[in-house]
Amino acid sequence: MEMCIERYKKLDNNDIKFFVDLLGQDRVFTGENINEDYSHDELGGVSRYPDVMVEVLSAEEVSKIMVYAYKNNIPVVARGSGTGLVGSSVPIEGGIMINLTKMNNILELDEENLTLTLEPGVLLMEIAKFVESHDLFYPPDPGEKSATIGGNINTNAGGMRAVKYGVTRDYVRGLEVVLPNGNIIQVGGKVVKNSSGYSIKDLICGSEGTLGIITKVILKLLPLPKKSISLLVPFPNLNRAITTVPKIIKSKAIPTAIEFMQREVILAAEEFLGKKFPDKSSDAYLLLTFDGNSREQIEADYEKVANICLKEGAIDVYISDTDERKESVWSARGAFLEAVKATTTDMDECDVVVPRNKVAEFVKYTDELQKQFNIRIRSFGHAGDGNIHVYILKDDLSNGEWNKKLSDVFDCMYKKSEDLKGAVSGEHGIGYAKKKYISRQYGEDYIQLMRNIKLAFDPKNILNPGKVCE
Repeated sequence: MEMCIERYKKLDNNDIKFFVDLLGQDRVFTGENINEDYSHDELGGVSRYPDVMVEVLSAEEVSKIMVYAYKNNIPVVARGSGTGLVGSSVPIEGGIMINLTKMNNILELDEENLTLTLEPGVLLMEIAKFVESHDLFYPPDPGEKSATIGGNINTNAGGMRAVKYGVTRDYVRGLEVVLPNGNIIQVGGKVVKNSSGYSIKDLICGSEGTLGIITKVILKLLPLPKKSISLLVPFPNLNRAITTVPKIIKSKAIPTAIEFMQREVILAAEEFLGKKFPDKSSDAYLLLTFDGNSREQIEADYEKVANICLKEGAIDVYISDTDERKESVWSARGAFLEAVKATTTDMDECDVVVPRNKVAEFVKYTDELQKQFNIRIRSFGHAGDGNIHVYILKDDLSNGEWNKKLSDVFDCMYKKSEDLKGAVSGEHGIGYAKKKYISRQYGEDYIQLMRNIKLAFDPKNILNPGKVCE
């Protein structure tokens, strides 16, 4: 979308004065007072400072900032914890960064309608803790627990429980959104069903802050399952492990999560955490959890699945039914990203999703790419929903070699995901880093439709410009 660049106003002292008058000196940051963290996200592939970073406390403040930005053609980026991995929250055109992390209040728990109303800056881990203390459950479980709910909604984050429970979009009942022109709208609500026109709410979920700024959220909750159990299942190789997954799904004993991991990533996690994994004798593992309200129900499910795994060639089935044993397995899984990062100088990630029965083929292909390009590649992911996280590691490559190899490897992998009828991103979004791949995958008609949606929300293209489909 070539609507921007030269039209944006450069911020001056009058603009800064407007923000200080609105918010007070202590919530307006410029120049070297802007912390370096705000110039990039977690992976840090693209970096740029905003001209001003402002901390907001209400929808009204966000609205006034957007009215001003819209009138003056100033680009705006909304930001949460900055845990994204594709540059979605990086202000690549400078301008205003609206930091929403101080809007972090839980506003209402409605136990009759099973909803939680809260502000966008509440952290995922705080939501889990709060609802569990009321015997309730918010199922989406992305790996990064310090992400904000606003960020999760903007990327439609998935996580490990998606197999049984679905993704963030499935739990968003209603939103309050500030549009680029400053108008505040409500979409959805506490109702369970709604077929009243286009679902604007579902467009906002996964829009990466390009259509509006979320200032309030109504989440759907479930009763908390009383028990859970984990199985760690070693297989002789990844192919055997992955080909077992469709059989598990078909058995109707639906696990909450089905993760796959390979030995080298487990070894990295062990070293990173300084604690031992229960078993590391095999090349490939499935890690499954089951939850439910009675031990009998869970046991019936996991026994059925354990038998399927053994029949398909699993070496053993380790049952983790104590908190301590579950923690030793899942803490390693949770630390994979950081552990892999700690073994190299830099890395980038491909977050593809393919049909479940193609996961093994895709991972095998990444092994071929390792040899072909002589570069280290590590992968793990959600075998139960076909979402694979593949990390390409820089190690001691020069910047020139790294950029060339990275681009070539990404081209190969995204092409392979197209061949396997997959998609460019399973849960991290497109942002700035993956734009060219979405264009190639979906073709011009689809991208033009996305651009027209962006235009309808944001005719001046001031909200998070240069991301997703531009």
